Amino acid sequence: MSEHILNLLPLKEEDREKFEALAPDAVHVYAGRKSVTPQQLEEATIILGWPKAEELHYARNLKWLQTMWAGTDEYEGEGILPPGVIMSSSSGSNSLSVAEHMLASVMALCRRLPTYRDSQKQHRWADEGIMKTIYGGTVLVVGAGHIGSTFAGMCRALGAHTIGLKRTVRGPVEGFDEVFPLEKLDELLPQADVVALCLPHNAQSAGLMDERRIGLMKDDAIFINAGRGSALDQDALGRAMEKGKLWGAALDVTVPEPLPEDSPLWDIPNLLITPHVAGGMRLEITRKKCIEIALENLRRYLAGEPLMNRVR
Repeated sequence: MSEHILNLLPLKEEDREKFEALAPDAVHVYAGRKSVTPQQLEEATIILGWPKAEELHYARNLKWLQTMWAGTDEYEGEGILPPGVIMSSSSGSNSLSVAEHMLASVMALCRRLPTYRDSQKQHRWADEGIMKTIYGGTVLVVGAGHIGSTFAGMCRALGAHTIGLKRTVRGPVEGFDEVFPLEKLDELLPQADVVALCLPHNAQSAGLMDERRIGLMKDDAIFINAGRGSALDQDALGRAMEKGKLWGAALDVTVPEPLPEDSPLWDIPNLLITPHVAGGMRLEITRKKCIEIALENLRRYLAGEPLMNRVR
């Protein structure tokens, strides 16, 4: 029986040709996330892309889901995927995009650019005084995966000492001077000039940066969250910053999203908020990398080889 491949990836014509050349005996169906039909989902044995989790009950014949993003938590709830379905992710496709956004946020805060932008809007010429640099400082990255590694490498190139934390340490990780288990977080927080979270949502990461841990940070440290909003106690961060704790902070992820209009976080001067735009398909290099991963995993799947980024 030939495979029915439902492709929801953002493809160009040349990309479709590559998928069809790789699996010439398969049935290839192309659709968008919003336009896919129940019949297309039901017929699919392979889905590539970003299907809506609430519609996957139609996918009764599904054998393998290759997601479009690194995060897969939306598909991991009870009963979302049929039993026995293989799932793999596009982990690594977004690394450059998110890491650049994180670095831009750190640099903007170091140089007080949000404050100067506010002054520009008010037509006010004012020197805001001292600035910061990460040169010679310590950057602590909580979540030493693809994104964390890329970000750390950028910071190290600018003269920072980089420390990574991850659940399991099996050796050196590119971009980091040192790597430790996540259990070292409390010990390392007081040493860091920049603390950056690059964590997925799971039971271990939820609420990780709480009021106590924010209190362990240096008073003039910079805090960045570009993983999942659930890893941070936002109210605790807001209270701390209102009392003068931290040089600044940048959040690309919040709980909930969108951030409510009446959230007090909007009004904290040295808090930079962006609406979950660090990643996504905003860079062509991200789209290409996502498709490269899907093509390689399709080749492996058809050849019976282990998949990259397998989640289950």
